[in-house]
Amino acid sequence: MNQDVDIKICGMTREEDVELALSLGANFLGFIVYPQSPRGITLERAVALAASVPSGQSVIVDVETSADDLLRYRDAGFDRFQIHASLPIAESRVARWSEIVWRDRLWLAPRVAPTDVFPESVLEYTDTVVLDTFSKDQVGGTGHTGDFARFASLKQQYGDTQWMLAGGLSPSNVLDALVRSTASRIDVNSGVETAPGIKDPEKLRELFRVVRGA
Repeated sequence: MNQDVDIKICGMTREEDVELALSLGANFLGFIVYPQSPRGITLERAVALAASVPSGQSVIVDVETSADDLLRYRDAGFDRFQIHASLPIAESRVARWSEIVWRDRLWLAPRVAPTDVFPESVLEYTDTVVLDTFSKDQVGGTGHTGDFARFASLKQQYGDTQWMLAGGLSPSNVLDALVRSTASRIDVNSGVETAPGIKDPEKLRELFRVVRGA
């Protein structure tokens, strides 16, 4: 469909999945170090898996990260830092994250409920917002698709920000999601798995075939 759509494959836990995703043309690979995630791995394991990822493409993913942990992630050599955070987000905290890793490498994933007003003040500290489907019980990785119309509206309203669509994307629904959301960046996880952290080679191939026509 569109060679210009950036694809992030998240929740990587195995070398073979990293290798396949890269060979298919993934723009970013995500490594979750949040212990409560079913795809959570240790920082040491994330570093080992990311060793084969080209410069600029590795994303470490965490929740409500402390400054000390973020310093460790930065010093471990990751390229992007995706932090999930519940509302309200203290502006001073986001400012500190941005100070540690720089604005262009901080990917903020605020937990925004359908009734919440988007916290536009955080855009001063990040270039990229990952908008995942809201769940009162889960930080991310719900496996459910989100509010495409709201995503499109935010993307249009805040055009200087990079918006990444996440939540339940799979080979079967990604084209509809792209059209309805106008997303140019997508974050895919459970929709290409056989089990949490175990990617399905055929689903991965089909996702890239559908999105990129290759």
